[in-house]
Amino acid sequence: MALNKEKDFKLYYSIKEVADEVGVSESTLRYWESEFRQISPKKGANNVRRYTKEDVKMVRLVYHLVKERGLTLAGARQFLKKNGAFELAERNSDVVNRLKEIREELLGIRAALDFL
Repeated sequence: MALNKEKDFKLYYSIKEVADEVGVSESTLRYWESEFRQISPKKGANNVRRYTKEDVKMVRLVYHLVKERGLTLAGARQFLKKNGAFELAERNSDVVNRLKEIREELLGIRAALDFL
């Protein structure tokens, strides 16, 4: 998981940082919090959400199940409840994210070669 390589040292991330990284709106994150008990950011004095790395992993997993695999929210909840499903889905989500990173790297290399 790499929210941003420079931010890896952070303990908490804002809702905006997480929303930007995952590619959903802040309101979607707030809604997912109400739908998935596994997403539970800590809230500060002013009710400001503070996401841990584990929260971000769960958000990415929900994103993978709902947006990439096309499950409904109820289907995603059911999938997460199954024994061992979390580890499998997390692994699949990690693979998809890594493949996206590799694709971006390859597109950058291709652009550099095209420039030459």
